[in-house]
Amino acid sequence: MIDRTIMSSTAAGYAIDLQNVTKIYHRRIHALQGVSMQVNRGEIFGLLGPNGAGKSTLVKIMVTVVRPTTARGMILGHSIGHKGTLARVGYLPENHRFPRYLTGRQVIEFFSALAKTDRSTRKKRAAELLDLVGMTAWADSKISQYSKGMLQRVGLAQALGANPDLIILDEPTDGVDPSGRRDIRQVLLHLREQGATVFINSHLLSELETVCDRVAILVGGKVARQGSVDELTAAKQCYQFELEPTPWPVIVAAFPGAFDFGAPPEPGFPTRGKLDENCWCEFDGLTLRVGHTDAAAVQPIIDALRRNNLVIRRMQLVRPSLEDLFFEAMTDPTTGQRALPGARPPPLPGAR
Repeated sequence: MIDRTIMSSTAAGYAIDLQNVTKIYHRRIHALQGVSMQVNRGEIFGLLGPNGAGKSTLVKIMVTVVRPTTARGMILGHSIGHKGTLARVGYLPENHRFPRYLTGRQVIEFFSALAKTDRSTRKKRAAELLDLVGMTAWADSKISQYSKGMLQRVGLAQALGANPDLIILDEPTDGVDPSGRRDIRQVLLHLREQGATVFINSHLLSELETVCDRVAILVGGKVARQGSVDELTAAKQCYQFELEPTPWPVIVAAFPGAFDFGAPPEPGFPTRGKLDENCWCEFDGLTLRVGHTDAAAVQPIIDALRRNNLVIRRMQLVRPSLEDLFFEAMTDPTTGQRALPGARPPPLPGAR
């Protein structure tokens, strides 16, 4: 059931604003369990999660392919399912299929026509898009002759045929080689520069980390994390120093009181300490990490290392990767158990 209650004017500032989206299959499989998610206009937003987390279900609800159990939200300032708004949304589904007797050019023109784009505009637009995705040479070849990567390129082009304000892409680089993935990344960045909003559902974490302004991690039908990678990793960012082999007593002497241990740490078991009340530190083998992200704040640490004749091989600001965030979100902090794939039925009455 879609709640069409008029939402606040603030919501109109989002390209996507979803509130409490649920989907129950066969009265017992809870695919989505109260998903709330906001996507700003003009950004690239990535949705990731394990198999069966509910990503494709959520995407299909947004484009009205799947009916939600409950949903309150807006797409481009209108309620989910508003027909005029759907014409401003480009969509590339996962495992899409096009008639094999059509050419790439005809596919793009056909889907543009469905969005009521006039004939001259869609022909001009098709030529521009074929060039954009690198398919001009194959424009008039039949779909039956295309590889999987070529199909993905044409699929992306058809999603852009009506010059939409919001582009929703479900696994857009599936089956595409590294060169093709790079080309698609460039297309997405170009779309953002043109002011479009891009929503991507993908398993390729490195791809999302490269292009996305913000991400949401869906686990078990719920949003486990949402924000920019910088925001989500702020507490774990640090400066890392790689040192020449150094006796443990020299490390202790360089940072008095930070490491209250007489013996050096065992390999693979870092020793943690505190430089001051607001800054943690950690020593692991030849690596020193300090919990500062401000370059000015680490200058005294560099001075202390040099004062004690420690040689710095390399220094860099590091943060957890999107992959690190993904596995952290999938892991129960109390049990250490990783979430299993697939939606789950509700717990039995009285179960804990």
